[in-house]
Amino acid sequence: MTDRGKEDLTALRRLLHRHAERGWEEFWTTAFVAASLERLGFSLRLGADAVEAASAMGRPDGKALARARERALSWGADRALIERLGDWTGLVALFDTGRPGPVTAFRFDLDAVETAECRQAGHRPFDEGFASLDETTAHACGHDGHMAVGLALAGRIAALAPDLTGRIKLLFQPAEEGVRGGRAMTEKGHLDDVDVLFGFHLAGQFASGAVGAGCSDFLCTTKVDVAFRGVAAHAGMAPNEGKNALLAAATAVLGLHAIAPHRDGASRVNVGVLRAGTGRNVVPDRAELLFETRGQTAAIDRYVYERALEVLDGAARSQGVSVETRLAGGAVDGTSHPDLVALVAEKARAVGFTDVSLEGRIGGSEDFSWMMRRVDERGGRACHFIVGADRTAGHHNGRFDFDESVLPRAVDLFEALLRDRAGRGDDLRR
Repeated sequence: MTDRGKEDLTALRRLLHRHAERGWEEFWTTAFVAASLERLGFSLRLGADAVEAASAMGRPDGKALARARERALSWGADRALIERLGDWTGLVALFDTGRPGPVTAFRFDLDAVETAECRQAGHRPFDEGFASLDETTAHACGHDGHMAVGLALAGRIAALAPDLTGRIKLLFQPAEEGVRGGRAMTEKGHLDDVDVLFGFHLAGQFASGAVGAGCSDFLCTTKVDVAFRGVAAHAGMAPNEGKNALLAAATAVLGLHAIAPHRDGASRVNVGVLRAGTGRNVVPDRAELLFETRGQTAAIDRYVYERALEVLDGAARSQGVSVETRLAGGAVDGTSHPDLVALVAEKARAVGFTDVSLEGRIGGSEDFSWMMRRVDERGGRACHFIVGADRTAGHHNGRFDFDESVLPRAVDLFEALLRDRAGRGDDLRR
């Protein structure tokens, strides 16, 4: 990549970083990506045509979506594209070479993290003027870099068109954070005809110059929103008339974290949010908590989830309150195909990565797993890998930033994978 190309790629990443949007609210981002891809000759499926509404999880309410659309317009988004999106974000871009060949797909995620970005000297996005415009949301997980790589790859696809075969799909997925959007994009059918699928993540536990060629340690997970409803009462004059939702929620939190681990593998449970009460002298009549379960297998995650429901029911009964639950996200386990892991490792070395291992470590959950599973079920192959990048803080921390110098080589790696899978004369099944 030329020096000018590297500068343009850095500028693109910084533009995307500045316009950070939460999951299902990525209207500016989707419109920007869509406009870029249309100029390159891709055909697009946008918004409701990109995701299956019935499978979407953890969506904000209509007022939040309306605010997000207006914010996107205030940031300069194309109004016609915003209208085409309606209430939905995300897109699938198709490049048809017009020649027989495989369907090769690449997935990139659009959303940012619900955390405030650091606004102090020493944090590069703040120092150099590309910190998030939204003070409650930040690209603290590297998805801005993912999209920059995806758009640069799109440019190379267009330039290489005479040398490519088959059809190439670029999936720009909404709401990866909280694992809320992957299943919705999968259930729309976009993966049903895919022969080979690649996804990746920047940084993780890998430094600049390193690649973890295949991730297979995804944890199954279930995300749950919980609402307890009781009866308010004067805490001094008539506490006996109240039904304390806060106490029920507090009992539930302790019980959830006491669920026994499973003998067959790793399990996790975490309550991340607890909100309750209206005033010091009021018996709280409502409480909300947000929690998640995880398991090394679907059976282990199901075990933790079912035990959690029992804990919630018991906590509600102990205080005479009601409890309701709502699924807010979820992901399955997944395994990168060994042939593709070997291919990623080979191409990573070829483009100049100096520390390449066959194993990429996630240690968490990733709703790319829904896509991997669908491709595998239909006879294709999928791989998720890590491109290392030095970082200034952990993922989801407001001080997170990564080494931008890794981006050009990441694009080179994706081009090498594209040429191998969709280049003219290549045999997909070799």
